[in-house]
Amino acid sequence: MKIRVERDGLADAVAWVARSLPSRPPVPVLGGVLLDAGSAEGEAEGLTVSGFDYEVSATVGVPATIADGGRTLVSGRLLADITKSLPNQPVEISVDGSRVAISCGSAKFSLPTMPVDDYPQLPAMPQHAGELAGEVFGQAVSQVAIAAGKDDTLPMLTGVRVEITGEKLTLVATDRFRLAMREFEWKNSGDVEDAAVLVPARTLADAAKALGSAGRSVSLALSPTDGLLGLSGSGRRTTSRLLDAEFPRYRQLLPSEQTSAAIIGVAPLVEAIKRVSLVAERGTQVRLEFAEGVLRLSAGGDDEGSAEEELAVEFTGEPVTIAFNPGYLQDGLAALHSDRAELSFTTPNRPALIKPVGAEGEVTPGYLYLLMPVRLPG
Repeated sequence: MKIRVERDGLADAVAWVARSLPSRPPVPVLGGVLLDAGSAEGEAEGLTVSGFDYEVSATVGVPATIADGGRTLVSGRLLADITKSLPNQPVEISVDGSRVAISCGSAKFSLPTMPVDDYPQLPAMPQHAGELAGEVFGQAVSQVAIAAGKDDTLPMLTGVRVEITGEKLTLVATDRFRLAMREFEWKNSGDVEDAAVLVPARTLADAAKALGSAGRSVSLALSPTDGLLGLSGSGRRTTSRLLDAEFPRYRQLLPSEQTSAAIIGVAPLVEAIKRVSLVAERGTQVRLEFAEGVLRLSAGGDDEGSAEEELAVEFTGEPVTIAFNPGYLQDGLAALHSDRAELSFTTPNRPALIKPVGAEGEVTPGYLYLLMPVRLPG
């Protein structure tokens, strides 16, 4: 193999593929990146950069001038570190026996190759299910993935539930302490039946960040029977194994009524939470006391110091005093992407709902963040 490729395109491609590789691969070849320079019959001329660890695959096409086609496999992490550090000049890559040579300007590297024959075959994309607006998809995944759990011993909580219902797509995640849900319209191809699947949250978030750009379309492919989801767009495609776990019955957690509600500016509330929580021991809790026209935030106590602050608020209903984990509360407010938020309550011991509020003072439909309160002392 002998090719010439632009440095930026190569570095971006290798960095994205390498992100999905395991940090400690069970066998060395699964930590490799496959470089395929148009060696397949009928393949368009260019370089294809791929990675696969039996769970997640990632593939990017990069324009390249090919003198000699071929395939080679090299350490993904090392190649990512090298390509991002190269000078901004064309990169020449050639394979000689068991070594791959990388030359860019005055920089030259020689790396050992891995056995290509031992590398697993990349999975084919599952059946096309529909199209999503890239910007909407990217924002929706980021809004929901923050609530996914990180404990691998509870796999049902580490994923994002993707529900397909006709022209509506619903994304949900929960770690038992909070829940985030986003609903939006999409273009259903009609080739895949309504379904609900569980996708690893980190994989989905990485893919959405890479593919979800403004003005672009993202293709969603799905095969529930094969346990595979695929996403493609902007010259990139990725597949992920679905999680074989039962997602909690979350809809029964959503309050059907409220006894009080507050509308408040997001930015001043976030800043007040940051200040008040400085004295909260290990960020345990911030107390919020809502009454007509005013919100009083407080934290701490006599032993570790205390803090309080008051903010103006539009409040209706019965006064309520409730406490939250300040980090979880800030996550929910940041995910709204709006200047104002509605916080609604039933009792201090029941979950609260946080929703975005538009310029007209009305709740913007489509997103909600449910947050479990922290029990107040005494």
